Amino acid sequence: MPSELAQLPGLPKSLQGDPAFPEPWAAEAFAMTVHLHEKGLFTWSEWAETLSRELHRHGRAEDGSDYFDCWVAALSDLLVSCGVADADAILDLQGSWQRAAEATPHGKPIELANDPLR
Repeated sequence: MPSELAQLPGLPKSLQGDPAFPEPWAAEAFAMTVHLHEKGLFTWSEWAETLSRELHRHGRAEDGSDYFDCWVAALSDLLVSCGVADADAILDLQGSWQRAAEATPHGKPIELANDPLR
């Protein structure tokens, strides 16, 4: 049975109607969100409200090209509001991944250990 989250308006879909992801990280964020919802960390209405707020935030792409960036921001907000994660820790980790990506040679896997500041 498909998750309620797979039915979200605006979720990019394949020709077969399945969720479509521009990058592997987007699929992972989707799967993580579905899992946390199914485990009861947040309700469907909490998720929909948080994602909608993020999608309509000033400065977001009108063409929806930043949909999964909004998805991750909404998930981060929920994790913080549910007391599962710390906002500063999330920002620090995001910075670490960004530095790791910038320091990783093309064609090599991005690993957190590649962050020169770690």
